[in-house]
Amino acid sequence: MPPASTKAAATNASADTRLSPGAPGYRRTSLALFAAGLATFALLYSTQALLPAISAEFGATASAASWTVSAATGALALCVLPLSALSERFGRRAMMTASLTVAVAVALLVPLAPNLESLIALRALQGAALAGLPASAMAYLAEEVRPKALIAAIGLFVAGNSIGGMSGRLVTGWVAQMWGWRAGLAAVGLTSLLCAIAFRALLPRARHFTPGPVNPKVLVSAVRTHLSDPLLVRLYVIGALFMTVFGAVYTAIGYRLVEAPFSLPQGVIGSIFLVYLVGTVASAAAGKLVGRLGRRGALYLAVSTTAAGLLLSLSDSLAAVLAGLVLITAGFFAGHAVASSSVSRTAKTARAQASALYQSAYYLGSSAGGTLGAIAFHAGGWAGTVLIGLVAVLGVVSVTLYGSHSARVAARRPQLAAACN
Repeated sequence: MPPASTKAAATNASADTRLSPGAPGYRRTSLALFAAGLATFALLYSTQALLPAISAEFGATASAASWTVSAATGALALCVLPLSALSERFGRRAMMTASLTVAVAVALLVPLAPNLESLIALRALQGAALAGLPASAMAYLAEEVRPKALIAAIGLFVAGNSIGGMSGRLVTGWVAQMWGWRAGLAAVGLTSLLCAIAFRALLPRARHFTPGPVNPKVLVSAVRTHLSDPLLVRLYVIGALFMTVFGAVYTAIGYRLVEAPFSLPQGVIGSIFLVYLVGTVASAAAGKLVGRLGRRGALYLAVSTTAAGLLLSLSDSLAAVLAGLVLITAGFFAGHAVASSSVSRTAKTARAQASALYQSAYYLGSSAGGTLGAIAFHAGGWAGTVLIGLVAVLGVVSVTLYGSHSARVAARRPQLAAACN
């Protein structure tokens, strides 16, 4: 006969009404959040592939034009925590719907911006609106999906991010080449509108959400609790550093490819972002990587892949640059999926706030990376941007090594205590 513990585990598993792979609700949830992730990245980074064209129209430097990206990601980073607190009161589904609705409405106004300053202001508003979506999505999945399926579900949401980032840049690049960058931004706005409609139609109502009051003291307490957890803090730093690399590379790459020796047209530069498909595969495979290598092993693999891509991209061969972007993209999305899913599994209470802190760090890293990458490119060319990326990669390695050391020390303590007794 099986032991009582095995029977209890089987009983608990059968009584768990949360979603699991194969269930219709799981499929609908995955598709809905895939659409939401697609719209989020398509909108958030809609100006990134167009930076050279925006610079040309407004007579702006690379660092000035990069604020059309950094303002959006920075506003998202600042607003994600308070909006996640509102999701505790009004629900994850309602918050995500409101965020997408406002962001899409602003997207239809962005192409009408008369100058760079107003464009940056609209992009900041768009980023603030999108802030209600990422943390609420992570919390929704943590509450509605069984733990064993959580990494795969979050990986699919992140995969939507990668396809959104790719398709947004691809659409804007080719449309801008034919009709100008304003038409490119309008096309992304209309595409995101369709994604928002699909999201609302597909996402099931939450069955495991319990609303609570919006209490600033409770919010501050939850934030303090999460920031006092060494593992969560390390995951936040890792997410920020990975995104610093990604933001720096993809903000400056358009400027590099439009110049000699490449001199590529806008549409072809937009097509470069097809390498995001690699990110889709890497995100979806994150769960298997963790299963085989453990969380730290998966992070080491991700960071090694990213570093190799950075070094390879220094070549003046277009094929080598593309191969470098493939490696950078795969490493980044794998690392992000591992870190973000680890946050959801580590936090036992106030999961929305735990995810919100991760998203704040992540998008602050994007904002810093975009600005620093553009400044470094202006000062030292592509080598300067790569240097920014390598410093951030070294930071990820240092944090992960420190985590491994801390885990070994913690494992030895009971043995030392037993030996002393």
